[in-house]
Amino acid sequence: MPNNKSRPPQARPWESGWAPETSRTPGTRRLWLAGALALATIGACVTAIAVTHKPTDGPSQSAFPSTSAYPPGLISFATPSASTASPAPSAEPDSRPSAHSKTRAPRPTPTPTPSRGHAEPSASSAPEPATAWRSVRSVNYPDRSWQVSDGLVRLTTSADTFKLLKGLAEPSCYSFATADGSYLRHREFLLRAEPDDGSALFAQDATFCPRASSHSGAIMLESVNFPGRYLRHRNFQLRLDPHQSSELYLADSAFRLTG
Repeated sequence: MPNNKSRPPQARPWESGWAPETSRTPGTRRLWLAGALALATIGACVTAIAVTHKPTDGPSQSAFPSTSAYPPGLISFATPSASTASPAPSAEPDSRPSAHSKTRAPRPTPTPTPSRGHAEPSASSAPEPATAWRSVRSVNYPDRSWQVSDGLVRLTTSADTFKLLKGLAEPSCYSFATADGSYLRHREFLLRAEPDDGSALFAQDATFCPRASSHSGAIMLESVNFPGRYLRHRNFQLRLDPHQSSELYLADSAFRLTG
């Protein structure tokens, strides 16, 4: 066997003439190697992180679609081509009604609401002017009707009949003619029977427009040249008085035209 000369122990250098190196700390070379390796590892990590987070300047040029939108481990599929994609919605608006929309019925034409004292006559209570003769009966005194007495018109138990004609001043209104050819007209706000003098004033004084009454089957008679004034009886005398909302006035000014 070869004679291997063992290294003399460092504790006895005088036996071989070898002296230990005392200029550096024992193990320094290993520390330097470990430090260099750690620095190299850190540099590699920093470089990898910098490359990973580097922003791209434009769209990816890869021939395969990116799988970043899919969770790891799932198979991603290529985006369908334009020929298989669903068609774009048409720009033409959908004419079908929406689920939340309601078909609104056409609004009816509003009927003008007459002002106080100017109510329109109802079709049932206001007869059309004709050549028929009519008597005029009070609503709150149903046993009394109009009668001409000494030229004035009063409420009595003996009724006169009058020819119901189209209004002398307004065809949609009424004029009342007596048996002797006179007309009922207001003068000094009293209703009286007088012959027609052919004047425009007489035609207006003798024209009365039927208006709706609060009493069933009755009408109110408004002066055509004094709007807001109606024929009413007071102390059984027929006169032209301004409109009032009292129950007494509404009853005194309501009349029924009977055959």
